[in-house]
Amino acid sequence: MSQQTISVETIVKAPVERVWNAYTTPGDIVQWNAASSDWHTPSATVDLRVGGLFRSRMEARDGSMGFDFEGTYSKIETHRLIEYEFGNRRARIEFSPGREGVRVGVTFDVEAENSVEQQRTGWQSILDNFKRHVEA
Repeated sequence: MSQQTISVETIVKAPVERVWNAYTTPGDIVQWNAASSDWHTPSATVDLRVGGLFRSRMEARDGSMGFDFEGTYSKIETHRLIEYEFGNRRARIEFSPGREGVRVGVTFDVEAENSVEQQRTGWQSILDNFKRHVEA
């Protein structure tokens, strides 16, 4: 039985090197990694290698809740692809340069706590924040 997945994407008008670095550098991640303005990421760590760990601390701005989004990188192709495992789930991020910019596509396994639509909306919102950050 295969895991259900969700895909979201955006086009970022910037060189692929800038897009990649913004996606993989803790100082950038804390700038864009939030699904809504009432959440933020106060800290992030990245060990960008196969078997390396990442962690983003995500918290409500009012301090009412928070969690660590963390996992292990399973495949890295610089400027092209990142795959990672988090919990019993997987995600794949593809970076595809084109004439309009870099297409960033994220595909991830669905979880049971939230609806598919909530998950799609949240991950798309984070990706939209990423695009705004890189293009600013």
